[in-house]
Amino acid sequence: MHSYKKLDKSQVEITITVAPEDYKKDLDAAAERLSRRAAIKGFRPGHVPYEVVKQQLGEVKIMEEALEKIIQRTYFAAVKEEKLETIGMPKINVVKMAPGNELVYQATVALLPKVTLPKLDAIKVERREPNVGETEVNKSLDELKKMQPKEIVKTGAAAKEDKVVIAMEMFLDKIPVEGGQAPSHQVYLNEPHYIPGLAEQLVGLKKDDTKEFSLRFPADHYQKHIAGKDVDFKIKVNEVFELQYADLDDAFAKNLGLESLTKLKELLTANLKKEAERQEDERMEAAILEELIEKTTFEEIPQILIDSEKRKMFYELKNDLDRRGITLEQYLNDIKKTEEQIFTDFTEGGVKRAKAALVSRQVAQENNIKVEPVELDKEIEAIKSAYPDDKNVEENLKKPEVIDTIAATVQNKKVVEFLKKAVLGSK
Repeated sequence: MHSYKKLDKSQVEITITVAPEDYKKDLDAAAERLSRRAAIKGFRPGHVPYEVVKQQLGEVKIMEEALEKIIQRTYFAAVKEEKLETIGMPKINVVKMAPGNELVYQATVALLPKVTLPKLDAIKVERREPNVGETEVNKSLDELKKMQPKEIVKTGAAAKEDKVVIAMEMFLDKIPVEGGQAPSHQVYLNEPHYIPGLAEQLVGLKKDDTKEFSLRFPADHYQKHIAGKDVDFKIKVNEVFELQYADLDDAFAKNLGLESLTKLKELLTANLKKEAERQEDERMEAAILEELIEKTTFEEIPQILIDSEKRKMFYELKNDLDRRGITLEQYLNDIKKTEEQIFTDFTEGGVKRAKAALVSRQVAQENNIKVEPVELDKEIEAIKSAYPDDKNVEENLKKPEVIDTIAATVQNKKVVEFLKKAVLGSK
């Protein structure tokens, strides 16, 4: 027997009453488990009569042992009967628990909020035709040319198009900056440098020249411990190189495996168009989803759903730092924040991602978009192929929660494709 009432913040409180005859089997199973763990004289473990376990350990102890199983069984039965769509695990409050009497407990749990989608013809997103012309192709050619320069040692002063190798020391309030010492640091004077203003200070210097100067780092610089501060530099020029580039001709193209410059331009044009179309697809997908979210009506979103997205964002940040060889501790030290502050900073993003997940789920439900077993198997095999010798990946792919995440990803892709066709088809 159960009843429930709605609470604020998309929660529900279910009161469940379990009669003694309905939990007797749970007590018997609990007594057997206890008898395996407790040494009861004269009986083999797991073969002790219920009454003996009751006499030796007390019926309250048996009830406590059985409680988790009773709650699991009756809670999920109540949720299923009421057709409630819950999120996460419930908070349990036992109201009444005495052997031989009704067990009464309350389960407070978050519900998936009601989501009301707009009509898809209300979404106004236009596809922009990617523009790839001579300017873009010439820029790519220039970048290709700069990837293979010939370096000629130069005795004269460094010009804007040269490369300079320097010994560099950085100081903040006369104290060496951590990571700011480099005995052989290369600076391409015609390219943006991670230290704004450094290249300009090196133009005109020759080999063995020394120089001292100060530079103010931007307030938004990624190295937070020196962002917005004046840093002192001591440098010595180790070497100056003149950079010479090949002519853009058929010989240049042949070095890259193409028969002529014309064929190279054709290949670059095709690749640039393909990349521009991919970027436009991504822009359009984001724009459709953003407008759909904006025009969707949501019931109050449960905190547990927002926190779940914030945790995902935190793990994504950590994985990105790992790939770049930066520890979380180093990152937090640089930005002068704690894990808790980072988690708080993710709140706005967490709400947006929770809304996006809810919208995707609702679109899938209303339009019968499902992931077929063959689609899920194909995605899993693709992941295995990408990590052929990684046993951890193989083991993770057996976990139900990982498989659920992969299925959700595949479904989201199908939802995005559906939305693109629906929105563009309505124009």
